[in-house]
Amino acid sequence: MDIKNNILETIGHTPLIRLNKITKSLPCTVLAKVEYFNPGNSIKDRMALKMLEVAEKEGKIKPGGTIIEGTSGNTGMGLALAACVKGYKCIFTTTDKQSKEKADILKAVGAEVIVCPTNVEPEDPRSYYSVSKRLATEVPNSWYVNQYDNLANREAHYEQTGPEIWEQTDGKITHLVVATGTGGTIVGTGKFLKEKNPNIKVWAIDSYGSLLKKYFETGELDQKEVYPYISEGFGEDFVPENYDMSVIDQFEKVTDKDGAIMARRIAKEEGLFCGYSAGSCLQGMMQLKNQLKKDDVVVCIFHDHGSRYVAKIYNDQWMMERGFLDVKTFKDIVNGRGAKKLVTINADKTVAEAVDLMQKYNIENLPVINNGNVVGAISESGLFSKMMSNGQDIKNKKIDEVKEAAYPIVSFDTPLERLSSLISKENGAVLAKDDSGNYHIVTKYDVLQSLGN
Repeated sequence: MDIKNNILETIGHTPLIRLNKITKSLPCTVLAKVEYFNPGNSIKDRMALKMLEVAEKEGKIKPGGTIIEGTSGNTGMGLALAACVKGYKCIFTTTDKQSKEKADILKAVGAEVIVCPTNVEPEDPRSYYSVSKRLATEVPNSWYVNQYDNLANREAHYEQTGPEIWEQTDGKITHLVVATGTGGTIVGTGKFLKEKNPNIKVWAIDSYGSLLKKYFETGELDQKEVYPYISEGFGEDFVPENYDMSVIDQFEKVTDKDGAIMARRIAKEEGLFCGYSAGSCLQGMMQLKNQLKKDDVVVCIFHDHGSRYVAKIYNDQWMMERGFLDVKTFKDIVNGRGAKKLVTINADKTVAEAVDLMQKYNIENLPVINNGNVVGAISESGLFSKMMSNGQDIKNKKIDEVKEAAYPIVSFDTPLERLSSLISKENGAVLAKDDSGNYHIVTKYDVLQSLGN
């Protein structure tokens, strides 16, 4: 029987998967080391368990103790799984830029999570670095992990990730590409691979707002490089001790937008539902594609799972609010046809007057207004249905007597996809207010027209 004694025995041996569509224009082979197959859905399971095992061996934590760490979420998950099996408590600090899902998942596996502000210096007492350090001095029998400076981080990848990639590629790997944060993955994996073949190139992907690339190129810790960024899980505002820059051959920066869009492409085109850093990793590699040759074998590390980011990069509204997603919206449809004054009718008018308006303006849908409020709707199809079912002339009836339900009111930047789901046989239009407070209407006809443009 093939039985694991506990969840920790399932860490590692993740698959190497060929990318086929996004990279089809490249002359080489591009492979993804898909780390969300780890039990905690990220590569951090590897180093979390390694760091804890080393701490146990060195007597830094005793039975029943408390693990304390500052984490963007994934390291915390790996530590929490280990704590469940080994009987420890966990307290994690994280930043307010991390997705809510990450904090919720940590709580689900028993951890206490403290959210700290992102936009402060690492030395600020409010930063998630400082809070975790302080807690480690206050909580009895606790161990401060410090994944940034804990060299067991990179040892885990030297012992596991590097050998796995070497074996899976039969030693044919020519390039390793990693979106790097603590430095553990890129340095540990890269060091092992370069010992096997010094000609292997190691490319580090950094974020705008991080100082790592400039430090690599100049040796200067330039805080002017540091500013808030949206990308998660990589980039730093200091240089962790896990870095050995001699292992790295090149740094490349990727924008928040490009990384997010590429992550969505990976999901849709390759069927790999990955996180933000995977998108940035592949985007960075594509930015350097002119350096690749025929017969090269490129391995990109895909760190974690897309479930961590469903409210962020996989949410159209979130992407649109940051200008990351070029999708057609209610506003685009209105602007495309020319913003015209909305034709409405008061509830005390007659059906005959409504029909006259429809014929005059060649429209099928009329919002019904009462004291400035939208209270219902009149549609050509609705009037026809009522006339046929009643078998009588309804032209002199008041609108208030025959009106239909009011059209849904949405925000002015609602995506076309959402509008399409709101418009049906029974409901022929949707309303929205512009920035000046004026109502506009989008009908079935408008949606069909926009699809053809």
